[in-house]
Amino acid sequence: MNDLASVTIGDLLAEIRATLVQASVDNPRLDSRLIVGAAAGASIEQMIARPETPVDAISAAFARALAERRADGAPIAYLLGSKEFWSLDFRVTGATLVPRPDSETLIEAALARLPDWSAPWRVADLGTGSGCLLLAFLSERPNATGVGGDASFEALSGARANAHAHRLEARARGVCAGWTTALGGPFDLVFANPPYIPSEDIPALAREVRDYEPYEALDGGPDGLDHYRAILADLPRILAPGGAVVFEVGQGQALDVADLCEGADLTVETIRRDLAGVSRCVVAGKPRG
Repeated sequence: MNDLASVTIGDLLAEIRATLVQASVDNPRLDSRLIVGAAAGASIEQMIARPETPVDAISAAFARALAERRADGAPIAYLLGSKEFWSLDFRVTGATLVPRPDSETLIEAALARLPDWSAPWRVADLGTGSGCLLLAFLSERPNATGVGGDASFEALSGARANAHAHRLEARARGVCAGWTTALGGPFDLVFANPPYIPSEDIPALAREVRDYEPYEALDGGPDGLDHYRAILADLPRILAPGGAVVFEVGQGQALDVADLCEGADLTVETIRRDLAGVSRCVVAGKPRG
């Protein structure tokens, strides 16, 4: 049904789902519900319970437009403008990567590394993007403060909006900087999720990543490790004695990043796997002495 006649939620869901199936979109059932829910202002529970509910013509047209963009490969998070991470809702735009469940492994590692929930920990997030890592951590440690650095003004604007939305703006500030530049420290913990895709592998990525997420947040150079080297060249300067870095790494990169950390006089403490069993997180500490 392609005209602007009023339809029911059930009919619109079926239409949108068919569009996404034809385009070979992953999870067409869930995405169709998210799209119709956003356009019609209905929850998934409401759509399931009352499929006969009418949808006005303008909302239906909006849902169809979103579905066409999703069929062309646009990430659902960009279309809806938000993504859940660590049970928090984050505003996302094309200036930042879409937060992924794999990255929650870094939060788990950080909370284990700094277990005292009441301590005034100081943390930094390099290439903060949406701010999801920094803000998720601060939400769990009420006396911690943090700095999110990013080279993109647009990304920092979104991170500030997310801090405000979660009432964390008093404990989180943004700095427009490349990696450790302009960060003084000392920090008890530093998050870093740098670009780590080898340059030659980018054309083979899923189109919603390759064509929509910011290239500069993906390209890790010839071997995918260029940015780890750049960060580690100055990282010990901003770490407090006994502090640690929590790196996200790509598949198959954990041992290489661990070697780079050891070369920077940091002691690798643990390598954590994500829910898929991929070694996703390297934690390395600075000696106390």
